[in-house]
Amino acid sequence: MKVILGLLEPRSGEVLWEGERITRLPTHERIALGMASVPEARRIFPDMSVEENILMGAYVRKDARAIRRDVERVLELFPRLRERFRQQGGTLSGGEQQMLAIARAMMSAPRLVCMDEPTMGLSPQFVERVLETIRTLNRGGLSVFMVEQSAQQALGIAHRGYVLQNGRLVLQGSAKELLEDPRIRDAYLGGDVMAGI
Repeated sequence: MKVILGLLEPRSGEVLWEGERITRLPTHERIALGMASVPEARRIFPDMSVEENILMGAYVRKDARAIRRDVERVLELFPRLRERFRQQGGTLSGGEQQMLAIARAMMSAPRLVCMDEPTMGLSPQFVERVLETIRTLNRGGLSVFMVEQSAQQALGIAHRGYVLQNGRLVLQGSAKELLEDPRIRDAYLGGDVMAGI
């Protein structure tokens, strides 16, 4: 994920975006191309208001009318953020901060969002809400690349999955294939997981 976003240089290989090599592009130029990030542990700006945090996601944009429209769109997606619009980000619950981190990422009008552990540290109620939001965004045409420790939850909403072990790709396939693979069930999901979940 860090290589895709330009935070680390690959030791080998290339990063392609719509067929063009972007391996040497800095992160801010990748964001301008249509990438966004929801980092692990949310990393919102705690001393800034919800509104200011959301607007930080639009820093590469110049179209004020479209920015206002997209603020309204993320507030419709996350009504709780509308209620807390003037509140400092650091005073929000963990689940609300995750909503804010996703809303901020959406403000750059991305075509790809990289999400690092989006359910980490959330209550079961907020986990389901975040996963449903990811589903909704994907149904709307947004590509989501998610790194998630909870394999069952990730594969439950994914189209494809990749299993890394010690930094190496060991398995890949459709989410359904991986959920049904006995090696995945035993290693990551426990032996009693039903196929097709």
